[in-house]
Amino acid sequence: MPLLNSLATPYAEALLQVTDGRQESDVVAQQCKELLGLWNSSKEFREAMISPVLEPDSKKQALTSLLAEQLKPSLLNLLKVLADRHRLAAFDAVLFRYLELYRDSRRIALAKVSTAQALSDEQLAALTGKVQAMVGTGTVELELSVDPSLIGGFVVNLGSQVIDASLAGQVRRLGLSLAKAS
Repeated sequence: MPLLNSLATPYAEALLQVTDGRQESDVVAQQCKELLGLWNSSKEFREAMISPVLEPDSKKQALTSLLAEQLKPSLLNLLKVLADRHRLAAFDAVLFRYLELYRDSRRIALAKVSTAQALSDEQLAALTGKVQAMVGTGTVELELSVDPSLIGGFVVNLGSQVIDASLAGQVRRLGLSLAKAS
């Protein structure tokens, strides 16, 4: 990943500089998340964009026809530059890096939260408040996923810190303490 990150960083930094200058970074960050969703969910889109058979002009045409109405010009232009330079294989790395730089510049902490089942709006608000109190920056972005193997509760990954408040984690810790006691 370090090699891919070193490739992605200059593109992401340039995009952030342009979007900050145009005061559209918040919108572009949201569009990056949506594009990452498309990249991850559409095998056909991903394969077309990284295909060595398709010429860069064909890829740029496809990007324009598919995305021009949904994306800010600065983001669309970045994708066209990646196509021209045969760098669309780094598409997701560039968008992830942009989001990291965006969050850093705005002091937004990313918390990855796994729950045993989907959270209600009330539960989500309560969990967001608790994570914000832990972080101390005031702004937290939650990345939610459902993992039924947790049985109940949740696991929060916040940078290098992991808070395991799941039933599966409690059972595992109980088993470890029983094993030590015997």
